Amino acid sequence: MTIQEAQKVVDEWINTKGIRYYSELTNTAILMEEVGEVARIMARQYGEQSFKDGDEEPNLADEVADVLFVLICLANQTGIDLTEALHKNLQKKTMRDTERHANNPKLK
Repeated sequence: MTIQEAQKVVDEWINTKGIRYYSELTNTAILMEEVGEVARIMARQYGEQSFKDGDEEPNLADEVADVLFVLICLANQTGIDLTEALHKNLQKKTMRDTERHANNPKLK
């Protein structure tokens, strides 16, 4: 699935199963919640924190997909073509960061 196709699929799902988009502000808050769920798993699975007894089996892929879904919702709501935005962002990073990263002794 391309990014453009994903934007269409999410839009179709929202308009049929989800009834309508939440407001942009609500979706931003939901995005922060979902990112927090990813962070919780990362801190426990890859960091020093441990899971509590009774915690559900972590599903990082599902939580990352939740983040992507809400991010796509926000892009759709605000008229952002994510394919175009990502291309422009990669160009910006390439021009700005190529030499900076290559010359960073911390990355050697």
